[in-house]
Amino acid sequence: MAKPWLEVINTSRETVELKDVTLRYYYTPDGDSAYRSNCVQTSLGCSNITWTTGPAAGPDTGHYLQIGFTAAAGSLAPGKSSEGIGLQLYRVDRKKLNQVDDYSFTAENTTYTPSKLVTAHLRGAVVWGEGPDSGGPASVPPPEPAVAAPPAGILFDDFDYTGPGDPALSANGWEARNDEGGPGIKGTWSRSGISFPAGEKDEGQALRLRAGTDGTPQGTRQAEFRRTEPTVFTGTLAARVYFSDKPRSGSDGDHVTQSFFTISPDHTSSKYSELDYEYLPNGGWGRLGPLLDTTSWHDSENNDRVTSSHAVKLGGWHTLMITAVDGSTTYSVDDRVLFTSGSGHFPRERMSVNFSAWFIDLPFKGPRSWDMRVDWLYYQADRAVSAKDVQKAVAGLTADGTHYVNTLPRS
Repeated sequence: MAKPWLEVINTSRETVELKDVTLRYYYTPDGDSAYRSNCVQTSLGCSNITWTTGPAAGPDTGHYLQIGFTAAAGSLAPGKSSEGIGLQLYRVDRKKLNQVDDYSFTAENTTYTPSKLVTAHLRGAVVWGEGPDSGGPASVPPPEPAVAAPPAGILFDDFDYTGPGDPALSANGWEARNDEGGPGIKGTWSRSGISFPAGEKDEGQALRLRAGTDGTPQGTRQAEFRRTEPTVFTGTLAARVYFSDKPRSGSDGDHVTQSFFTISPDHTSSKYSELDYEYLPNGGWGRLGPLLDTTSWHDSENNDRVTSSHAVKLGGWHTLMITAVDGSTTYSVDDRVLFTSGSGHFPRERMSVNFSAWFIDLPFKGPRSWDMRVDWLYYQADRAVSAKDVQKAVAGLTADGTHYVNTLPRS
């Protein structure tokens, strides 16, 4: 997959309407596969970006990815920048791209650098760069029909990353936790427990969180994957999650917790908010398992929360949803409502999104490990979305080859 990041800077003395601007990034197709593209991140909002692919003019000059803007993208005053526009270009057959012979690709450019190999057009006239046909790209034939931009107000990720060190993680607002603190066994959070392997039985690539221990704090590693900034507030949050009822290796019996939750960045905030799913296959805190706890918090300092515990065995894949609208927060699993909390524990500020696998305590000795996996995450801000419509939206994004998109407004 190619991941070009482009930026538009107005070097003229007049204000420029972005709807009059187009950019073209040129590439050479590999084999017979069709190509598609999408916007993944921009301060302008991906819903205000258009993108198409088409053949460049002249023999053997390859193809281009064309970027345009809607009227809602606004304008650029003299000297102002659009800031970064993150894009993806990929083969429909999902095979690896060879970018070496792509006209606009320069391996040495790892930061924003002026490039004459990308062309910019203002109301159809070339104002920057030169296309591969050397005659200017103005004579390029009409592009293929544009792919519909994703709707505004969504966050989607299917976790197509190479590992915890993949630079795309931070670019897309994620991090693998690697610090001290709670919950669980303090000082044992490690990014080594985060990976993105292909799933079993054609499940596809997924985020995997692996918690392991030998029964000692020194030999324990807990795993958490989270958003780096507060992202979600009201609306519908969903994830397809795989819970484990048994350890991947070693003896069973651990009081292990597999969690999907949102939380305020500051636990002392006067508007503290937290919404939790916690699956305990063997129970914990003096309770027998399996248990699924659903909890809405109002104040962590004073332990002000409402919790509903469910005696259910959930080993395997499930779609978990949290719908927070109109003063009520509803937790549902596979379209079955489990718990609804009221306005006293309704979110009051933006929260991060987190997945974690951790140990409540260490009652046993000997090596063992537990796995939790996440296939995708989907969030629609400010409105309730049915489980059926969430599945439909995810299926549509997946069919288009979209791995990540964020059209949420800037906070």
